[in-house]
Amino acid sequence: MSYDKSIVKKPWGYEYLAYENDKVGLWFLYIAKDQQTSMHCHPNKTTGLILLDGEAELFFLGNSNKLKPVSKTMIRKGLFHSTKATSENGAFVFEIETPVQKHDLVRLEDKYGREGKPYEDSTFETPKQEDCFWIEDLPQNTSKEYNFSNCNIKVEKINTIDVLTEKDDDENIMFLDGGIVTENGDMVAQAGDIVLGKIVKKLLKLFPKVDDNTMFMTIRKAND
Repeated sequence: MSYDKSIVKKPWGYEYLAYENDKVGLWFLYIAKDQQTSMHCHPNKTTGLILLDGEAELFFLGNSNKLKPVSKTMIRKGLFHSTKATSENGAFVFEIETPVQKHDLVRLEDKYGREGKPYEDSTFETPKQEDCFWIEDLPQNTSKEYNFSNCNIKVEKINTIDVLTEKDDDENIMFLDGGIVTENGDMVAQAGDIVLGKIVKKLLKLFPKVDDNTMFMTIRKAND
């Protein structure tokens, strides 16, 4: 089932697909003030969250973390979590999933009565608007910049490590395709991972090679 032309309405706000290939799906979420997603997990996929704008609190079963732009969190398979918007204008979030399995969802608790229920069906969908964010696939060794949700977003497609080694240490790098490869062909950073620039540089010192189809995204606040 394809979501590339739909907005999915939620009791806490809405979400829609912003990019997809055979490895990852990138979703944009808007969570209204004091609303929150269900306490849920994904048994078969890993997800990563980046808060673009606003403030939020990420709850787990035993603790919580407060999120500020443009902080990131990686969430392993099976880890129950819930995101609550705490700022006046709500929270604006990117969520990346790998593998692409939107219906891989188990709801444990939900303030809207959706405990144990599956992902929303087509009756919750409305057509996308013209201002919905969408990332385009790129030709080799090119880049494209976007302004969205009070952020400067840059997408780059590379086949050498030069661009990655120039990134700032505190910059989050979200891999959309490809990644860093060892001599044996193992991926040590791959599609779906969100990795700090300093970690990427550390990996590249020992494994100075990227997959030929590597595409990644970096995000900065517009006023940085």
